Amino acid sequence: MKKIKVILLLIVSTLIVNQELQSQEQNKSIENTKQDTSNISSAKKAKFGCGFGLNFVGGTNLNVSPNIIFPITNKMSLGAGLQFNYLSIKNFQTTTTIGANALLQYNLSNKIMTTLEFVQLRVSTKDKITNAINNFWDTALFFGAGINITNTIALGAKYNVLYKESQSIYTGPIIPFVNITF
Repeated sequence: MKKIKVILLLIVSTLIVNQELQSQEQNKSIENTKQDTSNISSAKKAKFGCGFGLNFVGGTNLNVSPNIIFPITNKMSLGAGLQFNYLSIKNFQTTTTIGANALLQYNLSNKIMTTLEFVQLRVSTKDKITNAINNFWDTALFFGAGINITNTIALGAKYNVLYKESQSIYTGPIIPFVNITF
């Protein structure tokens, strides 16, 4: 009989402690939800970015790619952008690339972010030796990851799952990136 009382006392004590822990966990969850909601409302501003490149080594290369990103939640953003690239290799070829992209960005934490990006480019190449003109569409689907250096700068790499060496404007399937937004 004494053993039964001790077992019942242990069970009741365990239930009381468990109930108290669950109550504390629910209170923390409610507080975190309130904090997350306030972060969402303050983060609803669109972020603008622009990639720019200029290179004169081996020819002329000019690249401009403005974009805009809209936060959906405090961890996920959706965006779109335009791309323009002009490449001229003296006495050999010129290539003009114009296109657009759609981007989904997810922050796993404050420091780690992932991206999914769809890119559609119109490529026009002119061979200056043969005067041959080649116009084609290049489609890319990138999966990427990066590190948020600050709130406005991310550094990482993305992988083009649709990459085909003979049919791509890109030199390889893996492309490093630096995202700067303001």
